[in-house]
Amino acid sequence: MRQNQPILNKRQPKDLRESALGMISTSSFPAIVGTADMMLKSAAVTLVGYEKIGGGHCTAIVRGGIADVRIAVQAGAETAEQFGQLISTSVISRPSANLDAILPIGSRLSQFINGGYSRLSNQSIGLLETRGFPAMVGAADMMLKSADVQLAAYETIGGGYCTAIVRGNVADVAVAIEAGMYEAERIGEFHTLMIIPRPLDDLEETLPVDKYWIEQPTPVMVPIDIKEPMKELIRLPDLELRSIDDKKLL
Repeated sequence: MRQNQPILNKRQPKDLRESALGMISTSSFPAIVGTADMMLKSAAVTLVGYEKIGGGHCTAIVRGGIADVRIAVQAGAETAEQFGQLISTSVISRPSANLDAILPIGSRLSQFINGGYSRLSNQSIGLLETRGFPAMVGAADMMLKSADVQLAAYETIGGGYCTAIVRGNVADVAVAIEAGMYEAERIGEFHTLMIIPRPLDDLEETLPVDKYWIEQPTPVMVPIDIKEPMKELIRLPDLELRSIDDKKLL
């Protein structure tokens, strides 16, 4: 686990007045996470966070230099269109300080600058979204039973949409997501899924983590096998061997 370090780095403009906000809205939480991943990998921007306004609408918000934000939003929009989930995009150059202070993204930006670390680094992400809570719970249970993954959290975005988020290596996450998809279809309505093999640190910092996240397996307590203490040996007297005719042999 790495030490706490300021996250303000080359991705963040030194002068926020020369920066821009980029926003992409989709109709699915897995889609917005996949879109955010593409934005981070296409340009030098930072992911401030997400806004969920109900009805299934999710918005990823990035910040960076004006040119980088435009590139990131364009790449993210193309990705969201491929998922069939794009709703809208926006780029705001040199946002007003009052805008930063009032919107929820302002507090997230301050947290972002102050730094932190992710407990989930180096693990792949699997997101499975259903319409209906029972389908999501059933899918999560099936994912946990079908592969070596852990349920990190779940997310709701309104409109009946729920997303289970699992972590593990790439192969296990892929197996778990497939099994969860079939279970969700059996119980209710499967909506969409997303697998991100190598998430960047910026993406890690914005993902929800349940307070009961298990970082290390809990050892199972079993009774200790206590051996019977060794008994003291007793010396036997010397014995004489005699033949049948009672003649002394020794």
